[in-house]
Amino acid sequence: MTIVVTKDTEGRFRHQVIFPEGVTYTDVPKPTGEGSAPDPHAYFDAALACCKTLTVTLYARQRNYPLDSIEVAVEHDGSQERHGRYKLRTVLTLHGDLTDEQRADLLRVAGKCPVHKLMTEVEISIDTQLAERA
Repeated sequence: MTIVVTKDTEGRFRHQVIFPEGVTYTDVPKPTGEGSAPDPHAYFDAALACCKTLTVTLYARQRNYPLDSIEVAVEHDGSQERHGRYKLRTVLTLHGDLTDEQRADLLRVAGKCPVHKLMTEVEISIDTQLAERA
């Protein structure tokens, strides 16, 4: 899958994020940018929350757990990012008539979502190149 990010016609820093499934936007927070859309860090954090909600929902459905819905809140502490630390805290709110054992099982599964593993267990390499002149 290819995701393309290109300058939007609005704002100084606002960009379109074009996925095969649709378009969203990113911007730089105020005062540098307009703060009109999430910044890249927010998308990074949201990827973790999205993955946890989808993984837990799928797992609960497979196990016939009475999970009505799930909310995942992500808080980040980027104060030490320049020193090699970026701390994320996720809080799962599970709605439904779940037993304590089912709740514990869903918490365990949330820690195994693919994006969680990608962020914590996988060596990532990034190859940045210039395209041919436009």
